[in-house]
Amino acid sequence: MARIPEETLQAIRDRVDLVDLIGRHVNLKKSGRNFTGLCPFHQEKTPSFNVNPERQIFHCFGCGEGGNAISFLIKHENLTFPEAVRTLARELGIEVPEHDPTPGASGLAERLRGANQLAQDLYVEALAAPQAEGARSYLAQRGIGSEETTRFGIGFAPASGRALLGHLEREKVPAEIGKQAGLLGARDDRHFDMLRGRVTFPIQDARGQVLGFGGRAMSDEQKPKYLNTPESPVYKKREVLYGLHLAIAAMRKNERAVVVEGYFDRIAMHRAGIEESVATCGTALTAEHARALRRRTQRVVLVFDGDAAGQKAIESSLHVLLPEGLRVEAVLLPAGQDPDDLLASEGAEGLRARVDAAIPAIELVTRRLVANGCSTPWEKADAVAALAPTLALIPDAVERSERIRRLAMTIDADPAAVEQAVFRARKGGGSDAREAMPEPPRRSDRRVRWAVDLIAALVCDPALAGAEPHDALLSLIPESPARRALELALAESARAGVIDVAAIEADGAVEDAAALAVLRAVVLEDRFAEQAERAARAFHEVVSRLQDASRRDEQHDRRRRWEEDEISDRELLAQAQRAVEERRRRTK
Repeated sequence: MARIPEETLQAIRDRVDLVDLIGRHVNLKKSGRNFTGLCPFHQEKTPSFNVNPERQIFHCFGCGEGGNAISFLIKHENLTFPEAVRTLARELGIEVPEHDPTPGASGLAERLRGANQLAQDLYVEALAAPQAEGARSYLAQRGIGSEETTRFGIGFAPASGRALLGHLEREKVPAEIGKQAGLLGARDDRHFDMLRGRVTFPIQDARGQVLGFGGRAMSDEQKPKYLNTPESPVYKKREVLYGLHLAIAAMRKNERAVVVEGYFDRIAMHRAGIEESVATCGTALTAEHARALRRRTQRVVLVFDGDAAGQKAIESSLHVLLPEGLRVEAVLLPAGQDPDDLLASEGAEGLRARVDAAIPAIELVTRRLVANGCSTPWEKADAVAALAPTLALIPDAVERSERIRRLAMTIDADPAAVEQAVFRARKGGGSDAREAMPEPPRRSDRRVRWAVDLIAALVCDPALAGAEPHDALLSLIPESPARRALELALAESARAGVIDVAAIEADGAVEDAAALAVLRAVVLEDRFAEQAERAARAFHEVVSRLQDASRRDEQHDRRRRWEEDEISDRELLAQAQRAVEERRRRTK
């Protein structure tokens, strides 16, 4: 496939809003000239991920990942470079020229998403057709009208079993692609539609791209009641939350995420005005779900059925959500009712009131444990044994200590004994699901730190690159990513008069990821913030320190060689004299 024109790439870089793009996946907060949040590329409790809207770059000071809008999509969505470019271009209304397209030129993921979108188009169109009267009546009985069907893209899979197959064939999509996307099945070398005679719900990623489908039976005779398309290279149930793309803005505004258990429950939340809600897709909450939520909010409200299974689901969810540092609340609905039922019986205001009255999920679990009595030593021991592993998962020491104190008060037990039980649970392994965060590499050599100081000065005033011969300056610094980053900064300053990391990465000529990571981090720090005089003073002071350090190293080396009889007295004096003359020459 032909190279994407540079003017197209530049148009995308100029028009994309990096804060908005990354903000769909990370809960960003303004911090000076940057935005910060929890890194989407590694687990962390304290935000170290920075986005600079002026320079259109991002960088994580914890794991070193960084880049521009295109590289963010490549890394976060596992896209190829052309896929990421086309994704952004579609959003921005920029046409990407196609030259000599060949079969298979696009990546597999892009082809699967394309097939899914074709299926979505067919299902939506089919819902309006005469043969979908039963589907429309079913949705109307569930309280879902045209507004909801449009917003959530609800459709209908025709019962023939070949409607989608034929549609894909007409659009020149191979049946094998439809099968890999989970849209088609195969038997005896014959393909057929996976979903037939069902109401369809598109399952979409955070950008609204269709990854797969859920299909709902319309009668008790049709089994199973729910049938999802199988997992594919683009659809992973443990990573996807239904309705997320519609909830991100409300999550940010209301500073919470409301989690329900199914498609109709998610739609019920919308009808009640609770837009910050999401649903799992036929699976319990997973660690991947927890991380996706944590990047966008710290508060999660669980709204599960009020039966024993719902209560158990709350406990299981705590074990997934707490290790991510999330503050988990829960609403236990009346037995046998789900949010969709409650909306019908109590109305939107009643459902909203219940969600707003959510209590900490741990307190709800505690109440259930002690409901049947907790007065004997055995009952108290059993309650602590049941709750200690959950309390042990709370990463914040202050919150964990307070939860321990409250549990001790509730069951009238010794707080020290409860604390000891929780301590044992944490120490026992498996209680804390979080892996230890890797320490970022430390720059032990001061000259490496000084190299970073020089880059910071150059970011503010690229003209400083002409103050010292580059080779001589670089020779004072040991080999390291910081030295290579300084070499790049000096070259860019001299060539372009500016250090534009986004342009350097987009060009693709520099493949030194470690050096680029150092350069990104320094640019984002923007230490001197346009204070050119201060930057120049710092630059020259650092150069002087580097020269002094180099001179001391040379002196120590000469003395060592003299003491070990590698050089004579005459040679020692001659070398010392040459060093003095060189120093005088440099200071003239």
